[in-house]
Amino acid sequence: MIDIKLIRENKELVKENIKKKFQDHKLPLVDEVYDMDIKYRKVKTEADEARSRVNSLSKEIGNLMRDKKIDEANNVKDEVSKIKEMIPKLEEEEEHLQEEIKKRMMVIPNIIANDVPIGEDDSKNVEEKRFGEPKIPDFDVPYHAEIMVSFNGLDKDAAGRVSGNGFYYLMGDIARLHSAVLAYARDFMIDKGFTYCIPPYMIHSDAVDGVMSFEEKENMMYKIEGEDLYLIGTSEHSMIAKFKDQLLKEEELPITMTSYSPCFRKEVGAHGIEERGVYRIHQFEKQEMVVVCKPEESEAWYEKMWSYSVELFRSLDIPVRKLVCCSGDLADLKYRSCDIEAWSPRQQKYFEVCSCSNLTDAQARRLGIRYKKEDGTKEYAHTLNNTVIAPPRMLIAFLENNLQKDGSVLIPEALRPYMGGKEMIVPKK
Repeated sequence: MIDIKLIRENKELVKENIKKKFQDHKLPLVDEVYDMDIKYRKVKTEADEARSRVNSLSKEIGNLMRDKKIDEANNVKDEVSKIKEMIPKLEEEEEHLQEEIKKRMMVIPNIIANDVPIGEDDSKNVEEKRFGEPKIPDFDVPYHAEIMVSFNGLDKDAAGRVSGNGFYYLMGDIARLHSAVLAYARDFMIDKGFTYCIPPYMIHSDAVDGVMSFEEKENMMYKIEGEDLYLIGTSEHSMIAKFKDQLLKEEELPITMTSYSPCFRKEVGAHGIEERGVYRIHQFEKQEMVVVCKPEESEAWYEKMWSYSVELFRSLDIPVRKLVCCSGDLADLKYRSCDIEAWSPRQQKYFEVCSCSNLTDAQARRLGIRYKKEDGTKEYAHTLNNTVIAPPRMLIAFLENNLQKDGSVLIPEALRPYMGGKEMIVPKK
């Protein structure tokens, strides 16, 4: 949520930002908020003045009664009664306008960075840099589900009977590999100075509204029937919500945390869930990183965070590239974002494995995350998030890039301690 001062002082800038995001249907909201804000401040002033007037007249009544000026006191009492009758109506209008303004402000997108590429959708995202040489093996790389099945490591049929499409059983070496990369990612981020955390896997609706846009909520979140609880789509949701309505101390910042959680997503609009593989699924596990920091530090943290993803994937012998997200591909809360994409030897193209975002103060405004500066003033913090790894999707990149011609999979040196010292795993079939 942007600062309403932007609309008060430069609503054309806000409109231009909406156009850059190809959301012209939201343009009328800016004028609506502008007009409502004028009314709101006028009504609020009237209500404040009325309450102040009641207080001063009440003191006057006391003085008149003390001086035995009963008639004058009664006249003042009549005036107080009339003012008191007005106050509830003013307060009701004040509250109504405040709610209507907030409703519109919650869907007006954050101001994007000046250097964000302008484009309607992810097809206009821009490759910035590649890390590692893409491998093109001299043998055919099987589909990732077939690789997993060769290790007796994947059972989609049983999961379909138990849960439906979009679920899976991982077993044996593949399940162990899944857990190993999560444990490796955990320790990798701890070594970077991040505090490890296991967060709640369900959060209240007000926390959901604070961490994401309404469109994302509708398309992603599973609601628990009969409860004010939603299953998280990523641990970033509960990690950032941890600081909801908190006034932090300046010396506590930056707060850097890395979290493990299962994640649950409806995947609405995904054109169906692929039945064979584990690329797009309803349930997966993830290691995430989040940062809460001072505004002047957020851009530096953004650069660090995406670079950690590159470093991690390269340590597992997986070539990656950084893809800068264009304006139309940015969720409403994002100031800037980039994807880290891994190389797929089978498809001979890159696919997304990490997403790093700087949300500036837009998310913190929704959640009420502020910090107190040394001079006593209070300011909204900046929040950032980035995927560390999200298996089983990242397992696709891992298996394809470390697959050998005989069907075995090499275990990079960095991961061997988490795989019982194994240097490779060998297929069962």
